Amino acid sequence: MSIFSDSAFDNHEQVVFASDPETGLKAVIAVHNTNLGPSLGGCRMWPYASEQDAIHDVLRLSRGMTYKSALVNLPLGGGKSVIIGDPRSQKTPALFRAVGRAVERLNGRYIVAEDVGTSPADMTEIASQTSHVGGINDGKDPARTGDPSPFTAYGVFIGLKEAVKYKNGSDDLNGMRVAVQGLGNVGFHLCEMLHKAGAELIVADINSVAVERAITELGAKAVSIDEILSVNADILAPCALGGIINDTSIASLKAGIIAGAANNQLEADRHGEVLREMGVLYAPDYVINAGGVVEVHYCRQGRPVSETNSHIESIGATVREIFERADRENKSTGFIADRLAEERFGKKA
Repeated sequence: MSIFSDSAFDNHEQVVFASDPETGLKAVIAVHNTNLGPSLGGCRMWPYASEQDAIHDVLRLSRGMTYKSALVNLPLGGGKSVIIGDPRSQKTPALFRAVGRAVERLNGRYIVAEDVGTSPADMTEIASQTSHVGGINDGKDPARTGDPSPFTAYGVFIGLKEAVKYKNGSDDLNGMRVAVQGLGNVGFHLCEMLHKAGAELIVADINSVAVERAITELGAKAVSIDEILSVNADILAPCALGGIINDTSIASLKAGIIAGAANNQLEADRHGEVLREMGVLYAPDYVINAGGVVEVHYCRQGRPVSETNSHIESIGATVREIFERADRENKSTGFIADRLAEERFGKKA
């Protein structure tokens, strides 16, 4: 088992292993950076093939949260937690109460929220043991359910429109063809916003029920998972897996803009440069998918959803700054986004 030599290790401030024999909890919590404030990041539950895979994931994801919070101008650092286990069969309330106790022992350096494999209900169990938790519905605002997905989708929508405006001179989406890969909570919310704005949707997902719903409710055209990345579309919105922009997919890419919710869309940093050379405008994923983090922060502060949405709308200005700077410096948008984030959170060389 290796931490310091893992390729995702980036001078993380703290990595904690948490276990509980009564519940079977095996978890890892990583605090990447707290220069701007306490670290915030979701708790992911996943049946990792090995403990090393779990360590690599939590290191990678916690680093990404530092960059995300910095670029969306929140007084937060980056952290993440992972539970080794199958969320479909191994979840218990007691397990998440054990997670809460582990978070509490960090004395506020890490704020936990939901992520893949966890839910607002799980956060409620965690909250019974610690106050350092986000994504809890207080019931005071009907627009707030504890689910950050609609807010994540709104940030992606804002970033996508800014990319369209930068490339075309107008953010009018009427008649534009948008290929959406993935119709989970975020992906479907994004499709609803795009449909309302007049976009023509092309969708793909392994969930046939979600696909049928998009066809029926939003007039979408469905294609296979294998086809979606190479369809003839103006915009590609990856909202499923990471690493989907790679040597194979780039060769058949037809969209002129990539703007979606999925994390780590580029398989490698060099693919950002390839996109730039091709004339494809890429809106860095961790910049435009930060709306959920904003909502978790504002919810914890007891501030209204209207303030959340206003802050999310500022993502557009950050995206434009990245695009303009990338053009001036002849660098990829991903490279510039990283540098801008590091300037904001004060990364040490």
